[in-house]
Amino acid sequence: MSNSNNSAKSRSTDVKYFVTQEGFSEEIEQSNLFHKFNGFLVSFMMRNDINIALVAMTAENSTQLSSALASAIVGGVAAQRFGTKRVFGWSQFATAFGSLCIPFAADLHYTVVIVIRCIQGFASGLTWPAMYAVVGYWIPLSERSRFMSSFQGFSIGIGLTYVICGFIIDNFSWRYAFFTTGSLGMLWCFLWYMLAYNTPHEHPRITNEELEYIEMNIGVEVKESVGMKVPWKCIFTSPPVWAIGITTFGRIWIHYVFIVYGPSFMTNILKFPLQTNGFLSGMPFICSYLSSVVFCCIADKMVLKEVMSLTNIRKLFTAFSQIIPGILIFSIGYINNIVVLLIIWFIAVTYITASYAGAMANIVDIAPNLAGQVLAFCQTIHMPASFLSPLAGGFIVTSECLCPPKIKRGILPVTGLSP
Repeated sequence: MSNSNNSAKSRSTDVKYFVTQEGFSEEIEQSNLFHKFNGFLVSFMMRNDINIALVAMTAENSTQLSSALASAIVGGVAAQRFGTKRVFGWSQFATAFGSLCIPFAADLHYTVVIVIRCIQGFASGLTWPAMYAVVGYWIPLSERSRFMSSFQGFSIGIGLTYVICGFIIDNFSWRYAFFTTGSLGMLWCFLWYMLAYNTPHEHPRITNEELEYIEMNIGVEVKESVGMKVPWKCIFTSPPVWAIGITTFGRIWIHYVFIVYGPSFMTNILKFPLQTNGFLSGMPFICSYLSSVVFCCIADKMVLKEVMSLTNIRKLFTAFSQIIPGILIFSIGYINNIVVLLIIWFIAVTYITASYAGAMANIVDIAPNLAGQVLAFCQTIHMPASFLSPLAGGFIVTSECLCPPKIKRGILPVTGLSP
């Protein structure tokens, strides 16, 4: 590490990059945004191609989501030991390879598809802890919320998946949906290994000014965590960590109902054709990326101008992401006008992204050295919602004797489904 540090320090300062008052030079900032934004975009395209394909394949799916839970802690530990570049890169490669194999696996037996989806789920579950592990090294405190919006690449990925795959399935075959997402994943892996770096000291084109700016503005001293002993007991017993995990449980519950059951809801309940289904299912997630940028920029301005304490800023945006979508999704079960229903659907999905200026950014605030490990533990708390909510929704919808229609009508909006 000392050699890479010295080489970074000794680079010529007349290279035409500069640190602006806003933060990084254009080259470094674009590089970081490319890695994180496109990484999650491609990751969630490969995760969610099956949700729209299932409308054509006629099957239910929660295997990937449940196996993703099992890999959360593994992802945090692996990133701490091997670095984000390796862990995130190999997890993306495994997910992409799995997507390419699914069409062939479906010809063999459905259990082979299930096994592949479990492997994909485990691999993709490594991505979030791995990516969080580098934020504390790279991102100054006053830019952290804005940078977290790059993680919302997954919203664009979900949106593009439903739009593109809906078109492909409607005009060609569901098999080509998997070939498309898998190929994009492989291309991204190549670019990742060419361009990604774990820390600023490893970046071959960073200037002295940029390195100094990062070190002076990351908020607290961030040390190299590779090989560091992880204080798991402190993490397990930390009230702020538990608060983040529990808070995001409800958000994940709602979000994954939209992700998993959105296409089926559009086809089976609202009776939209498949191509329209893909467009309407995907557009809220594309819009949610734009809303996340707005929320995160506002949060950063509030931090910079010290409008209120950092803790209160995180609490404010967490409240936006929880309360407003919760109220709106409950109303869906009582609305008969399709236009109004879709508007509420869009607003609910977009407000969920305020959490990236709230609880999700707070993970790096409280533990910049061990953000990946803290996120991994938080995921063990909130990730069960990602597969329990679709299972609960499916059970309520298919159960004829669970409860009377009026009670059922009141329960269904909680899972985002309406008869």
